[in-house]
Amino acid sequence: MHPDTPDPTDPSDQYPAPQVAVVVIGYDDRAHVGDAVRSALAQGPAVAEVIAVDDCSTDGSAELLDRLAAGEPRLRVVRRGVNSGGCGSPRNAGIDAATAPYVMFLDSDDILPPGAVDALLAAATRARAEVASGLCVRRELPSGREQPWQEPLYTAHTVLARPSQRPRLVHDTLCVNKLYRTGFLREHGIRFPEGRFLYEDFVFTARVLAAGPRIALVPDRVYVWHVRRSAEQLSLSLDRERIANWKARVEACALAYDILLGAGQKELARAARAKFLDHEVRMYARELGLRDTHYRRAWWTHTREYLARYDAADWELNPTAPGRLLGRVVLESPEPRDLPRLRELAARPARLLPPCARTPDGVPVWSTDLPQVTLAALLTRPVGALPLAVDAELRPGARASLLRLRLHELYGRVAEAGPRELDVYWHSRVDDRAAACTTTALTPSGADTWSAEVPVDLAGLGEGTWDLRLTLRFADGAHRDVTAHALAGAGRLRRHVVPSMRYGVLLVQPYATHSGALALRVATGVRGVARVARGRLRRLLH
Repeated sequence: MHPDTPDPTDPSDQYPAPQVAVVVIGYDDRAHVGDAVRSALAQGPAVAEVIAVDDCSTDGSAELLDRLAAGEPRLRVVRRGVNSGGCGSPRNAGIDAATAPYVMFLDSDDILPPGAVDALLAAATRARAEVASGLCVRRELPSGREQPWQEPLYTAHTVLARPSQRPRLVHDTLCVNKLYRTGFLREHGIRFPEGRFLYEDFVFTARVLAAGPRIALVPDRVYVWHVRRSAEQLSLSLDRERIANWKARVEACALAYDILLGAGQKELARAARAKFLDHEVRMYARELGLRDTHYRRAWWTHTREYLARYDAADWELNPTAPGRLLGRVVLESPEPRDLPRLRELAARPARLLPPCARTPDGVPVWSTDLPQVTLAALLTRPVGALPLAVDAELRPGARASLLRLRLHELYGRVAEAGPRELDVYWHSRVDDRAAACTTTALTPSGADTWSAEVPVDLAGLGEGTWDLRLTLRFADGAHRDVTAHALAGAGRLRRHVVPSMRYGVLLVQPYATHSGALALRVATGVRGVARVARGRLRRLLH
């Protein structure tokens, strides 16, 4: 074990002395702010103070906080006289009000899980770190489904003498899953952008990394980010339907890059530009098909303008990474183009659909009319890292339901590797379990395709939403985890009512996700079918 690595089993690594200020910010969130504050107070004696900053609420949030503070000496309420329109100003007010040696942040609609402060404080104190960071989980409500955020960073207790030892740190732009030494923030003048500045975390995190702190990473869950997509007002980071949101995100990314480069953190600055392609561009490209023509044109133009600032080294690093290919297509095309194909490439994992175009001298390229976007590096990548494309079509039936799969060639690499088998399973979005797992052989079905057919027990899947997952296996032992492109048209994605011995009736809806992958909704029994019908009717009426 590294001498600076904390031992979570050592009692001497527990620091119950009150040393942490938790800054809770909120605006018109009376329904949730109490739970956030109570989760901070429940962290125990390590929390010296909880500073609730109310951003001029009008829904009684401030009065609720005052009542909580009357019975809790560790809780202080800071009322802002004017609403800031963002998250930066109230967090800055919290930093200014903090008297404890360490500070961390909590949004009013989220919570701190038990033990979060102790885990971060123990790591920071033992490692003498200015920053301690842990695992955040995104919890979808009301389903409760959880997804770890930037999990590869938080697999073990780790101490970094400087951020450049782990360039992937630029991917974790959240400020809320971290503990900061208060004096460090003040000594370096590290603050959030004031006023209505979307993605203020990006800028704050860049300022922290630019100062070169010693950082302790812990594998513990330290923050629960609640995602309420059905809320009347989406959080700023989820409200992506307006082009202003994309422009704000690009501005924040550009400013973060400038901050890192200006501080001499060239490796982190380069990683930040790579992250923009791999994360931001891919996420928004998956959703372009949902937007209108005006949005698409504005998004394309604004993205091209920003990518024009990239230099040769930005493009040469891992040139066939999906985000870089997407960026090159956008940069080389004055108008939006190939949106369905770009959507598939933006998927995770990426899928590169045909055609497999080449130049007259045989060099792989994006398309014959965009030969400047080369795909030559695909010829040397391991088959297990290629953006392989599989088509999928589900045919529900009264007697049997059949899943048809077709694997496409990719510049001869698939045939060279020798596709043999497909592991097929359905992944539940409700409880993360895998169902109906089976392995089937792939057989040649044409000059450039391999096919398989798999029976699907829809009743065995049961109620819920299911994502199709596949693992391709090759003759040389290589494998590739993929999702499948949902074939549309000719009624392929329409609802089906299927008789069932177990449930009486099933309502089955194959559909394409935002990234074009095949997924499946299943409602069981007469009540389940009626519930879906009522929901459909409500949407039509509204």
